Amino acid sequence: MRHPVFSQAVETDYVGIWCNQASVSNVKECEAAERAVIVAGLPVDLFSDQQLAALVKSYFQDVETEGGEIEDVIYPTRTKGVAYVIFKERKVAKNIVRQKKYQLAKKAGHAQLTVSHFSEKVFNSVKAILDLSVFRSQIVLESLVMDLKNKIPNLSFSPLGPSGTISVEGSFLAVKRLNEFLLSKASSLLEKNKNFISAGRKWNRQSSKQSQQRSDNLVETLRTLVPETSRSGEMLVLDTDVFLYLKRKCRIYETTLNKFHILSQERVDGEVTTIWLKNAQVGSQPSKVQYVRELFEEWSQSLSFELRKETFTFGGKKNSEKRNTEWACEQLRSKYNRVLINFYKTHVDIIGSSSDTYQFKNEVMKLIRQKFS
Repeated sequence: MRHPVFSQAVETDYVGIWCNQASVSNVKECEAAERAVIVAGLPVDLFSDQQLAALVKSYFQDVETEGGEIEDVIYPTRTKGVAYVIFKERKVAKNIVRQKKYQLAKKAGHAQLTVSHFSEKVFNSVKAILDLSVFRSQIVLESLVMDLKNKIPNLSFSPLGPSGTISVEGSFLAVKRLNEFLLSKASSLLEKNKNFISAGRKWNRQSSKQSQQRSDNLVETLRTLVPETSRSGEMLVLDTDVFLYLKRKCRIYETTLNKFHILSQERVDGEVTTIWLKNAQVGSQPSKVQYVRELFEEWSQSLSFELRKETFTFGGKKNSEKRNTEWACEQLRSKYNRVLINFYKTHVDIIGSSSDTYQFKNEVMKLIRQKFS
């Protein structure tokens, strides 16, 4: 089910040594990964993919940026506006990462680039499109956007659209804060409108049914944003890949819920998953729910540093190639029981430790070759 506010979450890239399908064939050894950096923030609207790759290579070979000789530039990648640069010397990569922020020239729109080391276990970028129209009858949307910008300054916001939509981009943690803030705002408005409607019915029972129905509709719209669980429990937001691995591959997730008698309600919104936790037993201590939330946050943070994601993309490939890839993955599933395999129409995600995912992908390719040899 899609989130009424986060109407679309797109192109989140989980960055690790083997994170991107474009990079797998190029970065073949850990030593190469130590010479690689991630460059985010490329001006995709001003240049073609080929021009951007050339621009990145020219810019980071320049002496003024403390750059050096480049072995390869990988672009386009799975994430729009993100390139992978492999230098010939490790020390050059370290020099480039040290500054972190770079600004391109005027002809490149003064775009600000963010550089991080390829081996860092970080979430690179999350893009999402928000539908704020559900707040329109209660808040001036321009004021809401200004409030969001002030509260979460490290997020990038596009201009507000006439229909109430706006796109945002930033780190996973920043988008997580945005999600939590909007849910809190929806919850607050829900309570406010419930009180307002209750008072209105008491003091003005002669008001029109049409006006009353509009108010009821608003409350129902806001209620879809805030499940009942979150109004009397705890909420946390996780990266979807981490959540799926925690739930499907770590028995401790369900065991903990059962042990502490906690009910969970989960909503996957693209790359972001929201979980609401509530006591299953009436009269149970609220601290139990808080404790379970803290455990899940601790485990998910640990997993985010340990997990890697490999991706088989199908794109324009024939159906037979897709079937062969899926067949090979199924053949290896029992051997790699710590690897999570997620099948989608356009690709297959393989999530697990760096060594497991690397070996799994190699064995998949080997099985496919053997099948046709």
